[in-house]
Amino acid sequence: MSEKGRALSLEPKYYAMEIAKAVIIAVIISLVLLSAFVIRLFNIGSEAVPIINQVIKSLSILLACLFSLRRPGCGWVRGLIAGLAYGIMAFCIFSLLSGGFVFDLSLLNDLVTGTASGLISGIISMAVRRN
Repeated sequence: MSEKGRALSLEPKYYAMEIAKAVIIAVIISLVLLSAFVIRLFNIGSEAVPIINQVIKSLSILLACLFSLRRPGCGWVRGLIAGLAYGIMAFCIFSLLSGGFVFDLSLLNDLVTGTASGLISGIISMAVRRN
């Protein structure tokens, strides 16, 4: 098998590694920002926390995609998958931190927001890489 053929056959493996890296980076960024910096530093009221939470999660996904998605092609798909995986992982982590799993409308909101943010972030990361 030629070098080009071997490289093309390994692309899904590299794509999966990029997506996993993006999810881990996004979780780390959002945990750091949510836990210490934003809520405690600015003394934000409880009614604004859910909105700020979504903004921080979206920014975390964007930064993670910009740092992780380096291979060309299908950026929107990889971003979408990374956003969805981040939404699921963030739900699990924050549910464990709060002491229980609650399946309600906020979970659906987090998954939709994460998926949409991932889709847009994947497109942006491919546009930045192209230029």
